[in-house]
Amino acid sequence: MERKIFPDFVHIREEPLLPRGLGSAPFDSDGVATTPKDLVADGILRSYLLDAYSACRLGMETTGNAGGVHNLRIELGTLGKEELIREMGTGLLATELMGYGINPVTGDYSQGAAGFWVEDGEIRFPVEEITIAGNLKQMFQGLLAVGNDCDFPGSTHTGSWLIDQMMIAGE
Repeated sequence: MERKIFPDFVHIREEPLLPRGLGSAPFDSDGVATTPKDLVADGILRSYLLDAYSACRLGMETTGNAGGVHNLRIELGTLGKEELIREMGTGLLATELMGYGINPVTGDYSQGAAGFWVEDGEIRFPVEEITIAGNLKQMFQGLLAVGNDCDFPGSTHTGSWLIDQMMIAGE
């Protein structure tokens, strides 16, 4: 808590009482009232997500998050997807992620991916059957921008992320 885990521009908020929100709920699975809260503000971790059991084990108060998060919103940036691609220069535009690949203890991240290879800020060719890997701590701190291209299909709202560095493997 109160440690910098993202760059200054990152703001992540939970909005459980959002009218018509797909994740809206006045109470969590433990029957605890939900309240809006900043999880990350100015890049600093402000709140954990705790159900009654976890809170008791940690000697803390429940945050009303039994059953998960309700309407998670990551503040959108000013750049569109095309501008992020130009900003990237050379790299991978991942459009599909496959499988589960996060170790919550170490933060190691590895997933199958497909998308497009980008050079000189332009999409050059499609790629598939590759693996992208990194570590969540380094990925979060290496976040360069969040796009404004959110299409709001579910209860987690974010734009595209431009991350400075990850490992890519495949043929």
